[in-house]
Amino acid sequence: MKDVSHDKSARFWDAMEDVDGGMLGLATGPLIPMTPQVRDDGKDGKIYFLTADGNSLYVAATEGPKPARFVVADRGEGIWADIEGELAVENDKALIDEFWSPFAAAWFDDGKEDPDVRLMSFTPKTAEATLTDDNPLKFFYEMAKANVTDDKPDLDGWKGKIVF
Repeated sequence: MKDVSHDKSARFWDAMEDVDGGMLGLATGPLIPMTPQVRDDGKDGKIYFLTADGNSLYVAATEGPKPARFVVADRGEGIWADIEGELAVENDKALIDEFWSPFAAAWFDDGKEDPDVRLMSFTPKTAEATLTDDNPLKFFYEMAKANVTDDKPDLDGWKGKIVF
């Protein structure tokens, strides 16, 4: 793989801004599907998750920040990552307002005023990641070509460890 055109951490946050799903869990537990939210290209260094009171991850985080991991694979954004970090409870109503959407509203009977609405933050520490700048059509073309010619795919990107 070739180097991405800009800093790997910046590329990571740029991709995360548009990722619409992944798997979140405590470092020693199972992963559950969650929808990440990122502010301003990750300038605050956190990934946020709207959830409900009673969610096992939220309940664990009420006891204090917990080691956790978030796994994401999004071909459209060119990111595949296993991210280790810390999960914590957030009590910022303005952030709930910022992240609220019709998709979130579908889960809560009383909208964002529902007493069960909660917010968690995940602060990445390290990630094993693959970041690509290729569009999906080039990706599929390179995969097909590699299968026909036995050559390795020519993908623009980077693979390795990111320390935040």
